[in-house]
Amino acid sequence: ISCWNSLQSLLSSMKQACEILTRDPEGGAARIPFETFSFLYSYLASIDGEISETETKAFLQDIQEQADKHSGMVLIRHF
Repeated sequence: ISCWNSLQSLLSSMKQACEILTRDPEGGAARIPFETFSFLYSYLASIDGEISETETKAFLQDIQEQADKHSGMVLIRHF
C-alpha cells in the first residue's frame, strides 16, 4: 500500500508539473515534452524511494509510446 500511495502522490505531482510547465492555453491539454516529463518523473521517483527503477523504466516506456503518437508530447490523460 505504501508504494501505491507513493505512486498516486507522484502522479498528482506530475499532473501539477504538466499544468505549470505547459505552453497550452489555460484549460488545454497541459502537454509537455516527453524529455521534460521523463526527467521530472525519474527525479521524483528516485527521491521518493518507494518506486523501483524497474517500475520507473516500465512506466516511462509506456508513456513514451503514448507521447510518440502525439509529436513527443505527454498529455495528462496518458497517466
